[in-house]
Amino acid sequence: MVFEPPKRLVRALGETAPDGDDWLEKLPEAAQQAVALRELTVERVQVPGGRSSLVVLVRAADGTPAVLKLAPGRARPEAERAALAHWAGRGAVQLFEPPPGSGLGSGSEVPPSAAGVLLLERLHPDVSVRSLPEAKALLEAAGTLRRLWVEPPAGFPFETVAERTGRQADAMRARAQADPEVAPLVGLALAAREELLAAPPEHRLLHGTFRQSKVLGGERMPWLAVGPDPVVGECAFDLARLVRDRVEDLIAQPSGAATTRRRVKRLAESLDVDQERLRGWTLFRAVESGVRARRVGRPRDAEVLLEFAGWL
Repeated sequence: MVFEPPKRLVRALGETAPDGDDWLEKLPEAAQQAVALRELTVERVQVPGGRSSLVVLVRAADGTPAVLKLAPGRARPEAERAALAHWAGRGAVQLFEPPPGSGLGSGSEVPPSAAGVLLLERLHPDVSVRSLPEAKALLEAAGTLRRLWVEPPAGFPFETVAERTGRQADAMRARAQADPEVAPLVGLALAAREELLAAPPEHRLLHGTFRQSKVLGGERMPWLAVGPDPVVGECAFDLARLVRDRVEDLIAQPSGAATTRRRVKRLAESLDVDQERLRGWTLFRAVESGVRARRVGRPRDAEVLLEFAGWL
């Protein structure tokens, strides 16, 4: 089988690929090797798939349905592996152990041949929480997210919220200097970040990129999270991305600003998160995403995200 990367993946990685990166060119061969090494039967490549990885529906040698996921190093797949192993299927997709005799080993070390390759429990790839009515979707997504907020493992290999947002803040400052139109919102977002980091209330393992489309239907449990970009910090940072789900619908509503403020209040209360901290992280993350969209040539996305941020 020829492993053709979906157009969505090619476009998304093209926005972030460093000069000289050849991961996409090597992807078909890497996928063939991963399948052969694990003795998998390929059903199909998931399309449109994700924005940072190739997702292939497969079956193990014993017929068990599974998902093979291949991601470049900049997508931090080994951090995802560590987080999924720590959650051990509680609220998140299960990480399958390599099959016996695959040559992958059974210890905690990931051999070079397995780097960036994850074999996962098969969920229902076309059924996400986003398919539910909005109120029900937010309720189910929030319940799933709560299960993921656990103590990180000792000596955890994950970025902290301060580290990740520090890199993002540097990029935002640079963009504000080159693009004065976004400077006022960037200033507000950076000020909010500084205040929030002064006294973080907790230290939890977070999903990192949680939204409704990251929660898929499962067999073990009705809903399970996929695709984490794990980070360690306060829960309000994780919940902030959920606040702006279906942002296009919010923007289209005459009452979008009021609806957003009510959503912040409702989600904060339902998950015992400080409302002002949630509002602050929602502002920062929306501005960061909007500025990044503007930088890579997605003006419509940028416009929507920055208008949303202005409501906060």
